[in-house]
Amino acid sequence: MRTALLNSIGGVKTLSIVGMCKNAGKTTVLNWLLGQSHGRVLGLTSIGRDGESTDVVTGTEKPGIYVPEGTLIATAKDMLALSDVTQEIVYTTGIPTPLGEVVLVRARSAGNVQLAGPSITSQLKTVSDLFFSLGAKQAIIDGALGRKSLGARAVAEGVILCTGASYDMRMEKVVSDTADIFRIMSLKKAETVPAESEKPLGDVLKEHGEALIPGALTDAAVVPLLKSGVMRNVRLVVRDPSKVLLSPDTLEKLAIRNVALETVEAAKVLCVTVNPVSAYGWRFDADAFLKAMSAAVDAPVINVKEALL
Repeated sequence: MRTALLNSIGGVKTLSIVGMCKNAGKTTVLNWLLGQSHGRVLGLTSIGRDGESTDVVTGTEKPGIYVPEGTLIATAKDMLALSDVTQEIVYTTGIPTPLGEVVLVRARSAGNVQLAGPSITSQLKTVSDLFFSLGAKQAIIDGALGRKSLGARAVAEGVILCTGASYDMRMEKVVSDTADIFRIMSLKKAETVPAESEKPLGDVLKEHGEALIPGALTDAAVVPLLKSGVMRNVRLVVRDPSKVLLSPDTLEKLAIRNVALETVEAAKVLCVTVNPVSAYGWRFDADAFLKAMSAAVDAPVINVKEALL
């Protein structure tokens, strides 16, 4: 399984790790990847805060982020005093956060770090470019809860999607919802992009049979068109997978009506990791969880509790 994970990220310059929930095993995956650097310089940042020993939302204990010497780190200035690596500040970005300006530091010793990086896609792209200009071979973006926009190609070439028992007590719901997110993040890249129009979506579909969705694609916009019969045998193109905010039921109805859902910026989910142990006291049968998730997604599935510890 470790080999499968390494193979899946091979050749990917910018990688994001996105969690379906808190305590999904995201930090375990990140630490394992950092441990596989083998002398390669890696760049590391986070959208949101990470690296603290106790989760500030759930109050549960969590692993710290341990970086090897030479790692480039983009984090808010206030986080520097909470990290125990020897730090060399190599660049000040001017990017503001509630915890201070984002600065780029080089770890001059191995140790634990805390991250609080930029929150805007364009800023993440800027930070990634800076990593490469300073010698990084790969940039890793630690994705905060709910920020699935990290799946956009504008930020990362590849995504590792992390899920686990902490998402819900019902295994079938964890598998089903993770599979829905996987499908959205794996939308087909549009070969052609329709022209943007100011006309109502229904009118555009009647005239052209396809439409570019400039903002979010929501149930509120789609369901009335499903009821009217317009939403059948047409093509919808979104800017990137994060713009698809449709319920599983609506997605299923689109598929039944032969609606092609495509994206300008195509994300690639490299693998799905599962954590069968919840931070809230319950756990799933590890083999059953792995088997069910493997059947639900078209990607390697890895149990972080067995394969990466």
